[in-house]
Amino acid sequence: MGRPSRFDTDALVETAITVAARGGPAAVTMVAVARAAGAPSGSLYHRFPGRPALLAAVRLEALADFQEGLRAVLAVADPLAAATGAARHVVAWSRTRPDRARVLLYSPVDFEVERWPVAERERMERGNARSGAALVGIAEALRAPEEAAGPALERTRMAVVDLPLALVRRHLSGGGEIPAEAEDAAADAAYRLLAPRP
Repeated sequence: MGRPSRFDTDALVETAITVAARGGPAAVTMVAVARAAGAPSGSLYHRFPGRPALLAAVRLEALADFQEGLRAVLAVADPLAAATGAARHVVAWSRTRPDRARVLLYSPVDFEVERWPVAERERMERGNARSGAALVGIAEALRAPEEAAGPALERTRMAVVDLPLALVRRHLSGGGEIPAEAEDAAADAAYRLLAPRP
């Protein structure tokens, strides 16, 4: 019976997330992550065929974690509560997982998505499509009778994603922490943008 590995895949990905959060995607190299984990480089190459696969693992781990909570909130029956809850989730998740949030503040291009293995690119596309469809459903449920679908979706995206992310970026990009009251601010802004007009 072989010895259990001292460096499992999940632990190596978490280390790589920390490296990415501190130095950006460019800092994520096989050598840098192995050094940060206190592991031999062979431990990385045993699990990831190369740097593109490691970059994919970092981005996808953070994205899947974020999207799982987002989709759960967007599934709430009341569309306005779902939207305000989703805006709150963006900030709350980022407060409790700042390293993962910093990873998601970079674009997929920064993580060299065009070089990822096909399966990982497809996994990202599936996750994005599921979250996007949930957002479309909220926008449609909140759309006023006289409002076109396109502007309604744009307004919903701004309220639920763009403004909360701007709030997150302002705090995290400078190395600071997100204050607790930012969650209320994000939810309140979403409510004001999306609540039916009297």
